[in-house]
Amino acid sequence: MESVTELDEATLRGQADVWKYMLGFADSMALKSAVELRIPDIIHSHGHALTLSQIVLSIDSASPSPDITCLARIMRLLVRRNIFTAHQDGGDSGETLYGLTHSSRWLLRDSELTLAPMLLMETNSALMAPWHCFSQCLNQGGPWAFEKAHGCDIWHFLSENPGFNKLFNDGMACTARITMKAILTRYEGGFDDVGSLVDVGGGIGSTVAEIVKAYPNIKGINFDLPHVIATAPVYHGVSHVGGDMFVEGNIPNADAIFMKWIMHDWSDIDCIKILKNCRKAIPERSGKVIIVDIVLEPNGDGMFDDTGLVFDLMMIAHTSGGKERTESEWKKILKQAGFPRYKIIKIPALLSIIEAYPMMHCHE
Repeated sequence: MESVTELDEATLRGQADVWKYMLGFADSMALKSAVELRIPDIIHSHGHALTLSQIVLSIDSASPSPDITCLARIMRLLVRRNIFTAHQDGGDSGETLYGLTHSSRWLLRDSELTLAPMLLMETNSALMAPWHCFSQCLNQGGPWAFEKAHGCDIWHFLSENPGFNKLFNDGMACTARITMKAILTRYEGGFDDVGSLVDVGGGIGSTVAEIVKAYPNIKGINFDLPHVIATAPVYHGVSHVGGDMFVEGNIPNADAIFMKWIMHDWSDIDCIKILKNCRKAIPERSGKVIIVDIVLEPNGDGMFDDTGLVFDLMMIAHTSGGKERTESEWKKILKQAGFPRYKIIKIPALLSIIEAYPMMHCHE
């Protein structure tokens, strides 16, 4: 039988957990401020740990005297969260020196592999507002959270707000680079038999450009809505096609179709519609659809399993019926769209690869 002391300890732990989750947004905002001030880049550019005074000297500030005390308090929390290191200077000053960790290296703005644009996108007020509408969605039903917050869905909002559209595209492009590095390293032989590849919902084309760079024999086609394609740069070996993946016949024909972080934006009914249109654009016997998305493990203890559950809630916040899916949920929509066979390939990333084959596919 538990003692009164143990019960009191458990009760206090419960209270501490509620405070922790109640104020979890503070971690996000502290991280956001560090990225906006380019603190990871400042430390990295010097090649060694810096004092607060040294950091402040490099901050691009509108004020001649930035508030160093405010910075000290932000850094104290971020050190506690293992975003930065802190140790005492061995010299006479005794000042604290702040250095980078494996986490803050993912926040370097000028690094090829960075999550900084994604962090700035997700913590933008436009994307934070829908999170406040969850209970309304449950109690009142439609429209979805983003529409409740902004009066339109996210795609219309992007088309009407060029500044936010750029922030969104930059966020998607940075995650594309990270995921593509994992894919090109671990998806062995996946593109060997592909002569032409359509990236459906490919944004500004950075993903398919990476694939074509690694596999120059592939004819790359970047397919997205016209307003997205309008901002796409020129990539060698890649053509841009504007259209709507929900309209039959819009998706260009190719040997294979690639979709990274597209399906989770849509309901099962919409995903089946997209997949059916994809199926019509690839060869019946040799074609395949390569889906790169989260495969939920609700009780998993993998490195990214917890993040997957948070992303599922993000879909409530930002999409009109989107969701993250377990393997059984993926199997169900693939089968209904005419892809009875599939293979899941794990890669060192938040996302997994799902190779789906049409009804008559002979590939083993």
